[in-house]
Amino acid sequence: MATRFVVLDTETTGMPVTDGHRVIEIGCVELLGRRLTGRNFHVYLQPDRSSDEGAIGVHGITDEFLLDKPRFAEVADEFFEFIEGAHLIIHNASFDVGFLNNEFNLIGQTHRADITQHCSILDSLAMARERHPGQRNSLDALCKRYGVDNTNRQLHGALLDSEILADVYLAMTGGQTSLSLAGNSSDGANEGGAASRGSEIRRLPAGRRPAPVIMASAQELAEHAARLEVIAKSAGAPALWTQLLQA
Repeated sequence: MATRFVVLDTETTGMPVTDGHRVIEIGCVELLGRRLTGRNFHVYLQPDRSSDEGAIGVHGITDEFLLDKPRFAEVADEFFEFIEGAHLIIHNASFDVGFLNNEFNLIGQTHRADITQHCSILDSLAMARERHPGQRNSLDALCKRYGVDNTNRQLHGALLDSEILADVYLAMTGGQTSLSLAGNSSDGANEGGAASRGSEIRRLPAGRRPAPVIMASAQELAEHAARLEVIAKSAGAPALWTQLLQA
């Protein structure tokens, strides 16, 4: 069975959460293995407080726009059901997790107030810093580095940023820079019926022979497996390589 990932982002009234700031938007997209399923979770929330001017400048969500939106308590069950048991992919995870835990606490759902007990967390910012030390690793910087289209991102938005982060995550972990919907066909669909979103197939120049494939030895495979076990014990979760093989 394919591994279920949920790429998640939030927008807030400001920061930090300890100053009473609240979540005003949640956006999630679901991946099974390395394909979008088309299942999303997206909601704007009434925070019962005003947003900082600086925060509005980042996401463009005004207090007036949120007046008729539901409160977190009204969507908490649906949201939790969407993320429960998934591998959450979040850019700068401590920020979003801290705010979401606070929201569950505020409505008295203390059994859900630590989502790390119900989901595993993959922090794409930490992953990017490990791969690109000393470089800028914001979402925009990663889009530029990996060739991910973010031209529609004039302002931050939880659902749009989740979709972009999904592309970035795939590029960082496997070289694929464009997602496709599993089982959804359209003009230009690739093999297997998945619709392509601007992917490019690169072919060798005429007359050029592909490089030889050198298989790992039994000893190398054993050493690799042992290393993955060490990583899993240290992290308290399967290594990313193991998760991708199971996807």
